[in-house]
Amino acid sequence: MSSSADTLETASYSSPKRAALTFLKKRPDASLEEIATGLGISKVAALGHLERLEADGLVGRSYRAGHVGRPRVLFRLTDRGTAFFPQAYTEISLCALQFIERRLGRPAVGELLAQRAGDVADRSWTRVRDGSLARRVSELARIRTEGGYMAEVTDRRKGSVEMREHNCPILALAERYPEACDTERRMFESMLRAKVDVTHRVVAGDPVCRFRIRERSAVR
Repeated sequence: MSSSADTLETASYSSPKRAALTFLKKRPDASLEEIATGLGISKVAALGHLERLEADGLVGRSYRAGHVGRPRVLFRLTDRGTAFFPQAYTEISLCALQFIERRLGRPAVGELLAQRAGDVADRSWTRVRDGSLARRVSELARIRTEGGYMAEVTDRRKGSVEMREHNCPILALAERYPEACDTERRMFESMLRAKVDVTHRVVAGDPVCRFRIRERSAVR
């Protein structure tokens, strides 16, 4: 597990390099042109930053055949690059849950996860209790981003909102205890007073966690 000194906020990289890492966290397998456009710099400058990050083992490249000419070069974070993003004390949390499982059984793990989710919901309730569904989800996305999940609202429709999370600080924990994911989904439903469906999960190998959130009155 990366230490807190390894997070993007304290890493010894320039702002453009940290921005490139963040861009690739949200947009894996991006081309040089897409990265340069996203960062608002030239392709030459973007390549320079990427090559430094490649040399440090944080970024890798792959090649995809195009219709004409040379293969297209795509960039994505390596496992080491991904570790630069918040991991929420995963190692100690995982050890604690494994200890509880050995002593009290697997159901006790679910009870602890549910209790923690309830505590988080209680602390955040005043921020999400009022307004439209879109406003409540936008505030939830801000709360989740504060917790290291890099959340954003990506689609708003009548009676439906989509939220994506580009980072999973509890990934190692969720791989061992998948009930943690459903606990968070149910926490969202409680906080938002809405129906929440999960269509993509980082723990399942998807690049993001994607949530479709609907007013309960719109669910048949």
